[in-house]
Order: sequence, then structure tokens, then C-alpha cells
Amino acid sequence: MRLWYQSLARQAETLDYGADLKKVISRAAEPGTTVHVQGLKEAAGIGAHFRFLEYHDTREVIYNAIQAEKEGYDAFLIGNITDAGLREAREMVNIPVLGLSETTLHVASIMGANFGLVAIAEKWIPRLMENVDRYGLRQKFSGIEVMQTSPLDLRKAFRDEARRKDVIVRFTSAAEKLVAKGAEVIIPAGGEIGVFITEAGLFELGGSPVVNGIFELIKMAEMAVKLRILTGRFISKRFAYAPPTGEFLDRIRAHYGPDVYPAPGAPKPLRRRNG
Repeated sequence: MRLWYQSLARQAETLDYGADLKKVISRAAEPGTTVHVQGLKEAAGIGAHFRFLEYHDTREVIYNAIQAEKEGYDAFLIGNITDAGLREAREMVNIPVLGLSETTLHVASIMGANFGLVAIAEKWIPRLMENVDRYGLRQKFSGIEVMQTSPLDLRKAFRDEARRKDVIVRFTSAAEKLVAKGAEVIIPAGGEIGVFITEAGLFELGGSPVVNGIFELIKMAEMAVKLRILTGRFISKRFAYAPPTGEFLDRIRAHYGPDVYPAPGAPKPLRRRNG
């Protein structure tokens, strides 16, 4: 099984963030699963919580989903809590497309009757709440607390042990407030935080599971690929994610190129390992 993990950071393939992210992913992937980690190369990749920046990041995400399917990957994963490009990519390609936010929120809903979110900064709150509502989970939302940090500070923490410890302290403090308010599951709202808490072994707090999101995204992708092989389907292509057809599709391809809206193909069987 081959998965494409799309980060919205340019640093996703560098020695600091990229190396640690790949370690976490490798812990989650089962034998026989390979994960390609891809950072942004055209867009800035410095802050998808700002609308303008997310707009520029999203285009590259969508075209990378096309590239992933073209190169034979079995699923495309969006490793950012905004889920930027998720709906567009699902409409565009035929392989499973999963987002960090949607996956984490739904898994957390299985783990407990409600969940709380730990945000990086106040600017993130509107985007996080939009996703909670978009995925129909407002009734399970118990609250949100803010760490008062920034994406830049988190990047620096990958190279500074003191900063890294401070991130864990800030996260734990915010998470404890949520637990005190009754949150049954805690979600760190950011891929970098997921890496830090995994390295710290912080998977539970006061009886409440801490869902790092990266583990869940990889495992859900593996399940989605296997379900598609078993049944021939995963993402609905009716209404919301339905692609254009007929003469209209011909006109679109004439303008945007032959790779857009590829025709569906049968999922390829997974290779079984000997022994």
C-alpha cells in the first residue's frame, strides 16, 4: 500500500520537522505500507489559518492529489488541521482522500461522547469551529482552549529542546482545563503538536484519550484503501463529489489538461508479504 501524506508546510521534508513527522508516521504504518511525505513547493506554506495563505496552498494540494493518483498511490492524505483542498480533491480523484481534521474529529467521537480542542492560537478558532460544524459534530463539541503559541514558534521547537518542553507544558495546561470542564477526548489541533505529544508519550490525560491525529489519519487511510479493494468503492461520486461528464468534461480537459477528473479505475490488489 502506498500513501501520499500532503503537508501544508514547506518544512515537511527537512531535517527538523520532516524527520520527526516521518518517525511518527512510520510508527503508525503497518508492515507493507509506505508513506510519501510531501511538503509544499510552490506556495509559501507558512500559515493556512490565514485565508489568503490557505487559498494559495489549496491549489497545490489539489494538483498533488491528481499527481498522487497518476503515480499509483492508493490514498491521498491532507495532513493539516484546516483540511484545505479536501472537498476539491475528493471531487477530482478516485482514490480515497482523507483530511487530518475530519478524521480526527470523527475518531474522537467514537472514543468518547464529546471532545475538546486545543488550538495553537486564537486565530485558529474560527477555522476549527467551521470544521466542527461542517462535519456535523457541534453536539459533541465540549470546548476549546488556546496554547498561545504560533506556527513559527512550533517550527523553532523542533530545533530547541527547551522550546519543545514549553510546548508540551502549554498543551498540557490547556488540555487539563478541557478535562476539568468535562471533555472526554482531547484533540491537539495541529500536526506539529501531534508530533510533540507522540514523542512525549502523551496519549491520555485524566482518563481522557489524547488523539494526536497523525496515527489516526494513517490507520484510517489503510482501512479506506482495504475497503476500496474489497468493495470497489469508498468516496461517493453522487452530488457533492460528482465530477463533470460528457461534453462539459471534454471542454474542461481542453482548457485544464487531460489529467483533470481522471476516469475511475479498478483499485489494484495489495501485495501480500511472504510469511
